[in-house]
Amino acid sequence: MPLSTTGAELLFEVFSQRYERGSTLVTSNLPFDEWTSVFGSERLTGALLDRLTHHVHILEMNGDSFRLADSKRRSRRARSEPPLDAAPKE
Repeated sequence: MPLSTTGAELLFEVFSQRYERGSTLVTSNLPFDEWTSVFGSERLTGALLDRLTHHVHILEMNGDSFRLADSKRRSRRARSEPPLDAAPKE
């Protein structure tokens, strides 16, 4: 979701204050080249990424959704279990 100009500048300020002072963890489902659509300014996005990617470990996680897999697993389990109010078979 795009940030307002003020929101983008405030977030940049947070990252700038953290730069080389401590660890910061950022997660995103967008590749870096799409971050401008969130921050609205190529200059601000470039400065932000410059700070975030200096001395960094980038972990790209590509794969199936854990939430979807969990939902499917719960659905299969629910179909295979008898209802709680079902009488036992004799």
